[in-house]
Amino acid sequence: MTKKPAKKAAPKKAAPKKAAPKKAAPKEPRVALTVEDGALDVKAAKKLALSVDAMLEVLGLDAAEVSLALVGDETIQGLNKTWRKKNKPTDVLSFPLLAIATREIVEAERAVDATGARLMLGDVVLSVPTAGRQAEERGRTLADELVTLAAHGVLHLLGFDHPNDDEEREMNAFAAVLEAAARNAQPLRLRLAVR
Repeated sequence: MTKKPAKKAAPKKAAPKKAAPKKAAPKEPRVALTVEDGALDVKAAKKLALSVDAMLEVLGLDAAEVSLALVGDETIQGLNKTWRKKNKPTDVLSFPLLAIATREIVEAERAVDATGARLMLGDVVLSVPTAGRQAEERGRTLADELVTLAAHGVLHLLGFDHPNDDEEREMNAFAAVLEAAARNAQPLRLRLAVR
Protein backbone atom coordinates (compact mmCIF):
# COMPACT_ATOMS: atom_id res chain seq x y z
CA MET A 1 0.00 0.00 0.00
CA THR A 2 1.33 3.33 -0.87
CA LYS A 3 0.98 6.18 1.44
CA LYS A 4 -0.77 9.17 0.16
CA PRO A 5 1.10 12.35 0.84
CA ALA A 6 -0.41 14.28 3.71
CA LYS A 7 -2.56 17.13 2.64
CA LYS A 8 -1.03 20.43 3.35
CA ALA A 9 -3.19 22.62 5.43
CA ALA A 10 -4.65 25.36 3.40
CA PRO A 11 -3.23 28.69 4.36
CA LYS A 12 -5.55 30.59 6.62
CA LYS A 13 -7.34 33.28 4.82
CA ALA A 14 -7.09 36.64 6.41
CA ALA A 15 -10.41 38.00 7.48
CA PRO A 16 -11.65 40.38 4.86
CA LYS A 17 -10.78 43.92 5.74
CA LYS A 18 -13.73 46.00 6.57
CA ALA A 19 -13.90 49.02 4.41
CA ALA A 20 -13.42 52.17 6.39
CA PRO A 21 -16.65 54.08 6.51
CA LYS A 22 -16.62 56.71 3.84
CA LYS A 23 -16.60 60.18 5.18
CA ALA A 24 -19.28 62.34 3.72
CA ALA A 25 -17.86 64.94 1.42
CA PRO A 26 -17.70 68.23 3.23
CA LYS A 27 -20.80 70.24 2.54
CA GLU A 28 -20.13 73.37 0.57
CA PRO A 29 -20.90 76.38 2.73
CA ARG A 30 -24.12 78.14 1.87
CA VAL A 31 -23.24 81.24 3.86
CA ALA A 32 -20.36 83.49 2.84
CA LEU A 33 -19.43 85.28 6.07
CA THR A 34 -17.76 88.68 6.38
CA VAL A 35 -17.07 90.26 9.76
CA GLU A 36 -15.96 93.87 10.03
CA ASP A 37 -13.04 94.32 12.43
CA GLY A 38 -14.30 94.39 16.00
CA ALA A 39 -17.96 93.83 15.10
CA LEU A 40 -18.26 90.35 16.64
CA ASP A 41 -15.89 87.62 17.79
CA VAL A 42 -15.14 84.87 15.28
CA LYS A 43 -16.78 82.06 17.26
CA ALA A 44 -20.10 83.92 17.60
CA ALA A 45 -19.98 84.97 13.95
CA LYS A 46 -19.46 81.38 12.78
CA LYS A 47 -22.30 80.20 15.00
CA LEU A 48 -24.58 82.80 13.41
CA ALA A 49 -23.51 81.66 9.93
CA LEU A 50 -24.46 78.09 10.91
CA SER A 51 -27.84 79.42 12.03
CA VAL A 52 -28.40 81.02 8.63
CA ASP A 53 -27.36 77.76 6.99
CA ALA A 54 -30.00 75.94 9.10
CA MET A 55 -32.57 78.47 7.86
CA LEU A 56 -31.75 77.64 4.24
CA GLU A 57 -31.90 73.95 5.13
CA VAL A 58 -35.36 74.17 6.66
CA LEU A 59 -36.60 76.00 3.58
CA GLY A 60 -35.26 73.21 1.39
CA LEU A 61 -32.95 75.62 -0.42
CA ASP A 62 -30.06 73.19 -0.77
CA ALA A 63 -28.38 75.01 -3.65
CA ALA A 64 -28.90 78.55 -2.37
CA GLU A 65 -26.14 80.76 -1.06
CA VAL A 66 -26.33 83.90 1.08
CA SER A 67 -23.69 86.48 1.88
CA LEU A 68 -23.82 87.54 5.54
CA ALA A 69 -21.95 90.66 6.69
CA LEU A 70 -21.64 91.66 10.34
CA VAL A 71 -20.73 95.33 10.59
CA GLY A 72 -20.72 98.38 12.84
CA ASP A 73 -23.19 101.26 12.90
CA GLU A 74 -21.05 103.53 10.72
CA THR A 75 -20.93 101.02 7.90
CA ILE A 76 -24.62 100.20 7.97
CA GLN A 77 -25.51 103.89 8.22
CA GLY A 78 -23.52 104.53 5.04
CA LEU A 79 -25.34 101.70 3.26
CA ASN A 80 -28.70 102.88 4.59
CA LYS A 81 -28.00 106.43 3.37
CA THR A 82 -26.85 105.27 -0.06
CA TRP A 83 -29.55 102.70 -0.76
CA ARG A 84 -32.56 103.83 1.28
CA LYS A 85 -31.87 107.57 1.60
CA LYS A 86 -32.04 107.26 5.41
CA ASN A 87 -29.00 108.73 7.12
CA LYS A 88 -29.10 106.67 10.30
CA PRO A 89 -28.02 103.23 11.46
CA THR A 90 -30.48 100.38 11.09
CA ASP A 91 -30.45 96.80 12.33
CA VAL A 92 -30.60 94.82 9.08
CA LEU A 93 -30.39 95.49 5.36
CA SER A 94 -31.01 92.96 2.62
CA PHE A 95 -29.79 93.23 -0.94
CA PRO A 96 -31.50 90.56 -3.06
CA LEU A 97 -29.81 89.60 -6.30
CA LEU A 98 -33.02 88.21 -7.75
CA ALA A 99 -35.83 90.67 -8.32
CA ILE A 100 -38.39 87.92 -8.94
CA ALA A 101 -41.24 86.35 -7.00
CA THR A 102 -40.59 83.79 -4.27
CA ARG A 103 -42.09 81.06 -6.46
CA GLU A 104 -39.64 81.82 -9.25
CA ILE A 105 -36.70 81.88 -6.82
CA VAL A 106 -37.66 78.43 -5.53
CA GLU A 107 -38.04 77.09 -9.08
CA ALA A 108 -34.68 78.60 -10.10
CA GLU A 109 -32.96 77.16 -7.01
CA ARG A 110 -34.29 73.68 -7.73
CA ALA A 111 -33.16 73.90 -11.36
CA VAL A 112 -29.70 75.04 -10.27
CA ASP A 113 -29.58 72.33 -7.57
CA ALA A 114 -29.93 69.68 -10.29
CA THR A 115 -26.71 70.99 -11.88
CA GLY A 116 -24.69 70.94 -8.66
CA ALA A 117 -24.18 74.70 -8.76
CA ARG A 118 -25.27 77.39 -6.31
CA LEU A 119 -27.87 80.12 -6.65
CA MET A 120 -26.74 83.33 -4.96
CA LEU A 121 -29.73 84.92 -3.25
CA GLY A 122 -28.01 88.12 -2.13
CA ASP A 123 -26.53 89.89 0.88
CA VAL A 124 -27.77 90.30 4.44
CA VAL A 125 -25.99 93.01 6.43
CA LEU A 126 -26.45 93.18 10.21
CA SER A 127 -25.34 95.97 12.51
CA VAL A 128 -23.99 94.28 15.62
CA PRO A 129 -24.08 97.44 17.81
CA THR A 130 -27.70 98.17 16.86
CA ALA A 131 -28.61 94.54 17.47
CA GLY A 132 -26.91 94.80 20.86
CA ARG A 133 -28.95 97.84 21.87
CA GLN A 134 -32.17 96.19 20.70
CA ALA A 135 -31.33 92.98 22.56
CA GLU A 136 -30.80 94.95 25.76
CA GLU A 137 -34.10 96.82 25.32
CA ARG A 138 -35.94 93.54 24.72
CA GLY A 139 -34.22 91.59 27.48
CA ARG A 140 -32.64 89.14 25.04
CA THR A 141 -29.17 87.93 24.28
CA LEU A 142 -27.22 89.44 21.40
CA ALA A 143 -27.09 85.99 19.76
CA ASP A 144 -30.90 85.70 19.82
CA GLU A 145 -31.33 89.19 18.38
CA LEU A 146 -28.87 88.47 15.57
CA VAL A 147 -30.70 85.23 14.68
CA THR A 148 -34.01 87.15 14.54
CA LEU A 149 -32.50 89.83 12.30
CA ALA A 150 -30.83 87.23 10.07
CA ALA A 151 -34.16 85.42 9.59
CA HIS A 152 -35.78 88.71 8.65
CA GLY A 153 -32.99 89.45 6.18
CA VAL A 154 -33.15 86.01 4.56
CA LEU A 155 -36.90 86.37 4.03
CA HIS A 156 -36.36 89.71 2.29
CA LEU A 157 -33.92 87.95 -0.06
CA LEU A 158 -36.74 85.54 -0.91
CA GLY A 159 -39.14 88.34 -1.84
CA PHE A 160 -41.02 88.71 1.43
CA ASP A 161 -41.92 92.21 2.55
CA HIS A 162 -44.08 93.85 5.18
CA PRO A 163 -45.84 96.91 3.72
CA ASN A 164 -49.05 96.12 5.61
CA ASP A 165 -50.16 94.28 8.74
CA ASP A 166 -51.20 91.07 6.94
CA GLU A 167 -47.89 90.69 5.14
CA GLU A 168 -45.98 91.58 8.30
CA ARG A 169 -47.83 88.82 10.20
CA GLU A 170 -47.03 86.33 7.42
CA MET A 171 -43.37 87.35 7.39
CA ASN A 172 -43.15 87.14 11.19
CA ALA A 173 -44.64 83.62 11.10
CA PHE A 174 -42.01 82.49 8.59
CA ALA A 175 -39.31 84.23 10.62
CA ALA A 176 -40.39 82.31 13.73
CA VAL A 177 -39.97 79.01 11.86
CA LEU A 178 -36.52 80.04 10.64
CA GLU A 179 -35.48 81.08 14.15
CA ALA A 180 -36.68 77.73 15.52
CA ALA A 181 -34.64 75.93 12.85
CA ALA A 182 -31.57 77.97 13.75
CA ARG A 183 -31.87 77.10 17.43
CA ASN A 184 -32.92 73.46 17.07
CA ALA A 185 -30.27 70.79 17.58
CA GLN A 186 -32.23 68.39 15.36
CA PRO A 187 -32.75 69.62 11.80
CA LEU A 188 -36.25 70.66 10.84
CA ARG A 189 -37.39 70.40 7.25
CA LEU A 190 -40.09 72.09 5.22
CA ARG A 191 -40.28 73.37 1.70
CA LEU A 192 -41.60 76.58 0.28
CA ALA A 193 -44.70 75.72 -1.69
CA VAL A 194 -44.62 76.37 -5.40
CA ARG A 195 -48.17 76.83 -6.59
